[in-house]
Amino acid sequence: MDAAGRRRAIARTLAEARSPVAAAALGERFGVSRQIVVGDVALLRAGGLDITATPRGYVLGSERGEGLRRTVAVSHGFEGMERELNIMVDNGCAVLDVVIEHAVYGQLTGELRLRSRHDVQEFMRRVNAEGAAPLSALTGGIHTHTLLCPDAGSYERCKRELKEAGILLE
Repeated sequence: MDAAGRRRAIARTLAEARSPVAAAALGERFGVSRQIVVGDVALLRAGGLDITATPRGYVLGSERGEGLRRTVAVSHGFEGMERELNIMVDNGCAVLDVVIEHAVYGQLTGELRLRSRHDVQEFMRRVNAEGAAPLSALTGGIHTHTLLCPDAGSYERCKRELKEAGILLE
């Protein structure tokens, strides 16, 4: 398969996927390295395809779930990250991203797309395995999350529990 054919196949694979697809898995599937896939994805994006890289892999298109899209402002150290994310998903809200306001670079956004405790566990496993610092380490712990909640009640419960945990910024 030539490079153009591989890129078409990657786009088709992402379009048909029901969950994120890792670059390594795409590389294995098409017999190329992960780095070749990263380059292919960059070219697909440059060609206008809406591909997002999440901690669990690539997804095609923006978040399509129904519900209320809300933002919460929070603050905590590394030790509060897992608890914060679990509060959000336990209340039925998907954690779409994390956003910080950096003094030099402006707004920086990290895609998360966490929907369950399993997603949170996998995210935390990767953070720990890579020794990665959260974006909020650049802002003294202050950051926001975009949530996709099924209804107003879920969002309000989430905010209440974050407040009780001392995480919600008001």
